[in-house]
Amino acid sequence: MRRRLLALGCATGCLVGGCGALPGTQQRETVTVWLMQDSASADFLDRFTADFERTHPNLRLDIRVQDRTGIVTKVRKALADTSGDAPDVIEAGNTQVPLYADGGRLADPTLESMRDWGKDDWLPGLAEPGKDGNQQYGIPWYAANRVVICREDLFAEAGITRPPRTRAEWLTDTEKLDSGGDQGIYLAGQGWYTLSGFVWDEGGDLARKVDDFQWKGALDTPAALRGMDFYLRLQSLGAGPKGADEEHPPQAGVFAGGKVAQIVAVPGLAQAIVRQNPRLKGSIGYFPVPGPTAARPGAVFTGDSDLVVPRNTEDQFAATAVVGALTGAKWDTELARTMNYVPNKTSLATAVSGAEGVAAMAVGAAHGRATPNTPQWADVEADNPIKQYMTRVLNGADAATEARWASRRITGELAPDL
Repeated sequence: MRRRLLALGCATGCLVGGCGALPGTQQRETVTVWLMQDSASADFLDRFTADFERTHPNLRLDIRVQDRTGIVTKVRKALADTSGDAPDVIEAGNTQVPLYADGGRLADPTLESMRDWGKDDWLPGLAEPGKDGNQQYGIPWYAANRVVICREDLFAEAGITRPPRTRAEWLTDTEKLDSGGDQGIYLAGQGWYTLSGFVWDEGGDLARKVDDFQWKGALDTPAALRGMDFYLRLQSLGAGPKGADEEHPPQAGVFAGGKVAQIVAVPGLAQAIVRQNPRLKGSIGYFPVPGPTAARPGAVFTGDSDLVVPRNTEDQFAATAVVGALTGAKWDTELARTMNYVPNKTSLATAVSGAEGVAAMAVGAAHGRATPNTPQWADVEADNPIKQYMTRVLNGADAATEARWASRRITGELAPDL
């Protein structure tokens, strides 16, 4: 009865906007929304809730902030819940959506995506992981990706007057910066997200779909090997550890030491750098990761969040209304400005043009990608052979041989029948 009343009171087109109260009806339906910790500020959530409940008088929001630790297990349990107490909307990491969609556990808002939400303008790195065939299960919310964080004063001292626009320029500039006790770049040996961008720029991939159901590791293709070769050359222009990732040690602390000209990271890391070394305030700059040519920036891994609607929700109409409001232009740009994110559409990038680091991030996000769109990718990352492959190559092993080994490992996790 509840669902019928809401369906009668709200035409499908008002899911993006507001619905008037039903005549003679006092009851307000509660929509439970799970959002991840630190995704949105308390002030933003208060303002959004007030506006949403004003424009949807029959609905009340119950936003519950979730700890990221153990969230995959918690969400999968909620998607299987039959008690009626499961959440109606869930924030999911963009690469987690295939895992949650597996087994038909998510509702399918493809129609709304096409008709009301402008899906053709979504950032590809957010939209693609949320898609299965022609069905769009994950609705892009906000994005973040890596840029180059640099010391503008060290660039000036080296006679570099503008950021590099191509990979060749980037190598040349980094060689100049790698002198006098300074590292041209601090690039950890296992930064596989950064490597992914170089591989994609060459036309390669981490894995490729060989038929409707099976995937095969692709690090041993000529294109992927060219991406690894560029990583090797760039990484050698600094003293990054060959056997660790960017968190061991945390690269913000290394950069704060004052002897590093560049790192590849999300721009928000600059705040941690300045906290550790206030003297660097005013000397930090940002530019998009350069591509092979000046025609477009380099490809980057695009991370962060989609919104999904569990199939077991008791009110898909109401849940879809929340998703439409949160991901619509008004509140998506407001979130981006508040939290220094990239909005979910390329056409909304001007909303963050005033923040140098976020603007550089938005340029890269327009050409962003995500990890292979399969639920089994999580198994690859659990004991990541890409990291081991990178360390072996950086320590002098033959790249083609190690790439074949890593590709076999990836295939074994994604398509054990091959």
